[in-house]
Amino acid sequence: MRPDGTRVKGLTPIVQALPYIMPKRYDAQNWASDYVDEETMKAYIRRKRREGRHVTHMSVLVAAYYKAALENPKVNYFIMNRKVYKRNHFCFSFVILKTRADGTPDETTLKVYLEPEDDVFTISQKIKEHIERNTETTHNNNTDKFANFAFSVPLLPRMVFWLAYHLDLHGLLPRKVIELSPFHTSLFITNLASINTQYIFHHCYEFGTTSVFICMGKPEPDPLAPAGTHKKRMPLGVVMDERIATGIEYSRFFAAFRRYLKDPEVLEHRLDGREPAAAAVAAEV
Repeated sequence: MRPDGTRVKGLTPIVQALPYIMPKRYDAQNWASDYVDEETMKAYIRRKRREGRHVTHMSVLVAAYYKAALENPKVNYFIMNRKVYKRNHFCFSFVILKTRADGTPDETTLKVYLEPEDDVFTISQKIKEHIERNTETTHNNNTDKFANFAFSVPLLPRMVFWLAYHLDLHGLLPRKVIELSPFHTSLFITNLASINTQYIFHHCYEFGTTSVFICMGKPEPDPLAPAGTHKKRMPLGVVMDERIATGIEYSRFFAAFRRYLKDPEVLEHRLDGREPAAAAVAAEV
């Protein structure tokens, strides 16, 4: 048993066969475009700010994704060594920009863990806290420190990453390393709109367990908007590992994902749909 997931058994023959037919994650990548109504998103963010609540495009998108994933859990599966695993948590990774002491731009990668009782506000707060802790000019998070160590000795990086890759294949990679790795994640998301750049279709890494990668692009005019209006939409470039779910399962997931993005108020409650009072009673029992 892996520290980050449990082997899924009882699968249909075709689902079991797919990781053998397509053994690499880049063999099994499907690309799809999707769009977020930018006017709906901006109006929601402005309303919350007037109420004194801080939300962002990313926190709303992640909340909608996680709520849809709780209802369609196969999108949180992953493939490792031709086997299908159910992840025992949900997390997402993302990159932030920061500036070195000499003024040159730099990047670092963060990973945030979510819980079923989270909502769009707690997710926004978690993102904010992670960013604030990691915007110093030095590489100060554990992932950065590990990378600095690995590249500090000649030939060490090749040995470290070769060993990590093969330990991971056999479920022997230590939990601490998996927690450090941004590539062992339910979702990798990047916001290219924040640097005024078009979206791309970003590959899912072969190292690690990333099964879905979403790229947010800068808003563009909506070609379906009524003539004379200036309505915009935010494009999303989605890359997914087709081996973790069937077409109909992905279809149901993305239908729920779009529904929550169109009505973000539903994300203000526990994302698992449970009532807090009922949960408390259940806990006491």
